[in-house]
Amino acid sequence: MKKMFKLQWLSVLMLALVLVGCGTKEDTNKENVSKEDQQVEKTSYKVKDDRGVEVEFDAVPKTIVSLQPSNTEILFSLGVGDKIVGATEYDTYPEEAQKIERVSDSVKFNSERILALKPDVVIAYTTGGKDDENLNALKGLEDSGIKVFAIQSAKSFDDVYGDIQQIATVMVIKDKGDKLNEDIKGKIADVQAKVKDVKEPKNIYLEISPKPDLYTPGSGTFQQEILNAANVNNIFADLQSWAKVSEEDVIAKNPDVILTTVNYVKDPSAEILSRDGWNSITAIQNKAVYYIDTDISNRPGPRIGEAVELIAKAAYPELFK
Repeated sequence: MKKMFKLQWLSVLMLALVLVGCGTKEDTNKENVSKEDQQVEKTSYKVKDDRGVEVEFDAVPKTIVSLQPSNTEILFSLGVGDKIVGATEYDTYPEEAQKIERVSDSVKFNSERILALKPDVVIAYTTGGKDDENLNALKGLEDSGIKVFAIQSAKSFDDVYGDIQQIATVMVIKDKGDKLNEDIKGKIADVQAKVKDVKEPKNIYLEISPKPDLYTPGSGTFQQEILNAANVNNIFADLQSWAKVSEEDVIAKNPDVILTTVNYVKDPSAEILSRDGWNSITAIQNKAVYYIDTDISNRPGPRIGEAVELIAKAAYPELFK
């Protein structure tokens, strides 16, 4: 009888242990699920773009389509350029960007190809206008379930710093964004330290379009801020935005230095030096006519410090020896 009782007791004990074991495993699974849910909640986040739209991300984007060269440069400078799967025909820097599939010419984009790539986000741009054709076209992508994060084209250094912070926030690398902005500001400060004692700033004519239609940046442009930072005078600072000027206007202003960003004519500096009637200009007489890289000087991205340095070196070469 005692033997039977012991066997029954052992059977009950074993059953209890099995039940407890099952219960522990179930509780562990619930705990794991709870932790996973918490992790999803932590990785889900929203970032407001320049349309005022709060774009929600379930996780950090692993694949990106970039529709503006300056934003592509920012992504590479932040160390996430390898995530770009689609870019524009003008994405030439850094060298790795040239290998990315082209899905846009910066004006029109191949929506079918973008949809096929299934990017986690499209970093687009807006001009800030109410009837922004670019954003209207991108609505089709959003309707198809593609996340679009729009950044307004930068018009100032502060805008560039803001763009970097926005993209860094989207990619959850805020520290890298802060560091990149510090590096850019440091570069500009180094250049300004070299030119701050210039008592008579050089008068500059910056040409962005050659004959027969001469165009130059005036006040309110990104290039004007670059010129200011380099401690030079823009001879057409009295004009607003991108301005068409005549040859007579340039001759009358008599710049000390002429800079050109034109890269679609053969030897643009030589072309300027050979223009009829320009012999009276100081810059022509001193052969102070220089080509400066169009992408660096015209692109509102992470190389703005280099742009300031290019201008300053052309105006005051003796300060950079």
